[in-house]
Amino acid sequence: MEEGQGESRTNVGQTRPHGRDCSSQTISTLQGHGPRLSKINLFSLLSLWLELFPQEQPEEEEQIRNVGLVVVRDAKVVGLHYSRHELHAGQAAIIQHGARLADCQLYFSRRPCATCLKMIINAGVSQISFWPGDPECSMLRSSPHGPPIPEEAMLDAMATEKLKSNSRSHICLLLQPLAPGMAQFVAETSRECDFMVEAADDDDLGLTAEELFSREQEKHFQDFSKHFLIENSHQHREILTRMHLENFCVEPYFSNLRHSMREVVEVLAAVAAGVPQRHCGFHREPLAADASLLSTPPRHESVSQEVARHCMIQARLLAYRTGLLRKHKLHEDPKVGVGAVIWAHSQSAALNGSGGLSLVGCGYNAYPAGSQYAEYPLMDDKQEDKQRRKYRYIIHAEQNALTFRTRDINPEEAAMLFVTKCPCDECVPLIRGAGITHIYTNDHDRDRDKGDISYLRFSNLKGIQKFIWQRDPVASSYVTANGYAGKRSRAEAQEKHGIKKLRNNGANNLNPVS
Repeated sequence: MEEGQGESRTNVGQTRPHGRDCSSQTISTLQGHGPRLSKINLFSLLSLWLELFPQEQPEEEEQIRNVGLVVVRDAKVVGLHYSRHELHAGQAAIIQHGARLADCQLYFSRRPCATCLKMIINAGVSQISFWPGDPECSMLRSSPHGPPIPEEAMLDAMATEKLKSNSRSHICLLLQPLAPGMAQFVAETSRECDFMVEAADDDDLGLTAEELFSREQEKHFQDFSKHFLIENSHQHREILTRMHLENFCVEPYFSNLRHSMREVVEVLAAVAAGVPQRHCGFHREPLAADASLLSTPPRHESVSQEVARHCMIQARLLAYRTGLLRKHKLHEDPKVGVGAVIWAHSQSAALNGSGGLSLVGCGYNAYPAGSQYAEYPLMDDKQEDKQRRKYRYIIHAEQNALTFRTRDINPEEAAMLFVTKCPCDECVPLIRGAGITHIYTNDHDRDRDKGDISYLRFSNLKGIQKFIWQRDPVASSYVTANGYAGKRSRAEAQEKHGIKKLRNNGANNLNPVS
């Protein structure tokens, strides 16, 4: 996963006075036009979202919190991990990567416990960053006057501080304020994305995309706030102090920290709301036109709707890192980025605590590695000058995910591609040749030829199971006799969307009753 624009950081926080350990808050100054997620915020968001990965078994001990972990090497994601039953995220990373963690940067959704920290430090990681909330070994009381913090949590905090003080690894708190306009940009593009439009078109309550999105976003923000934000500021200061982050308890750093944390959670809620759970899901298309072949069981099993949706939101987060994000009319490129993540489902992954999933690669669309802003054309297909259009130079999200994959794909395992946009003709041969067995996507651009880029090959892609974002077949009349999801025609969908839009516009134009 490479990027096409430079990034600089300015220190706006306090640093700890002693040597190797420093906790700093940084801000990103973006070059070029338009907002995008900084690397630090992208990795932080991914770690938070991984903490909420659908669990097969509930956790037994409330004192130990689930944790998400992103492993980064040379600015590329090489590992995504999450806590499983009896195995912490840090332990899962050790099992999978071992000594290959040397010189990597690790982004945790909580400060790791001493059990994980000692192994990670021993592996030689260069940097360990964590979200400034309640740590893995929880110090959060039910109320300010509730029962005391368990002795085990206090002992773990002491051991963690000792490990941190003597570590060669840079252990820090990295959290960046969002780029100006970033939160609004994410909300607007999530509300208008293909997944949301499809769900709004199929909504039985007659909600517009904006109304449906607002409901989903508010619900997610409330849920995520309970996980990642500490409502009581006094309690938050107490936890930071017990983690020896007293420098962040001093104003204005404390207020800035809490504001930045809230903004990041708001972005996560908006991205998650863009793939609503209401009515729609990823449903398999027929494998072949011959109905007699539809009863043939697939070679590999698919994942649950919950896992598929979770992985697609990972891809949507990656899309906001692309250097191509433009929103306003003055900017050259009005398109939103594309994100892709590839997971393999294998027996070896099940043994290392990753729930049967092993990361193959992830990426977003960008110019070739090392490119600087405006080094390549930025125009889209709306401009007439074909020589100055961007499409011949851009590395697609699927191409980046395959190029910088962390491992090879074995023929015996299911390899699942989650991509926020229908694969184009340029990527289809790569997907087939790489051994991808499942594709999860939407098909709003299917069978379209846009001149510079076309989507004609996807419909004829054979031997790969396609899971298209659409209405739940159980709640839909568009179901084939074999139980596969049948897709309403594009004309029917557009007609329904147009009727709903006219109806709501008419309601908005009514004079208020006095």
